[in-house]
Amino acid sequence: MRYRHPVPRLWLMTDERMGAGLWRAVRRLPRGSGIVFRHYATPARERRRLFAALLRISRRRGLVLVRAGDTRLAGEMGTHKRRGGGIVTWPAHSREQAVRAMRVGADAVFISPVFPTRSHPGAPALGARRASAIARGLPATRIALGGMDARSYARLAGFDGWAGIDGWL
Repeated sequence: MRYRHPVPRLWLMTDERMGAGLWRAVRRLPRGSGIVFRHYATPARERRRLFAALLRISRRRGLVLVRAGDTRLAGEMGTHKRRGGGIVTWPAHSREQAVRAMRVGADAVFISPVFPTRSHPGAPALGARRASAIARGLPATRIALGGMDARSYARLAGFDGWAGIDGWL
């Protein structure tokens, strides 16, 4: 069954380095925002427990919680880089990858890294012009990722929203 609610325009990407800052970032998300749960290195039992806690908060606050990674988690509202029920989000670092996202039926495409980012130190950034060219004409929700916060998002054209880690901390 496909997710029938609007695809969020604002997203939090989680990871282990957030520590207790995760809860502060989740509190800052406006209603209708999304969370991509990416705690890949967290042991399975702890990962399920953390996801369950985020799910309770997401339901209470009107947030969308999608799972990254191979292991299904109870209550997930969608998937990141996996076909499945609910919202499907997909990463793209080039126009070819963005087109592939459309072929797999992605509801939202995370185009990255737009700007340099601490989560991928030393990785080359696309820059505003190239990232906008990748986003142009895509029928899915186009989300800017990489060095993003509200101020850097304001410098972009052709995107529907933004995602970040540090931008929410």
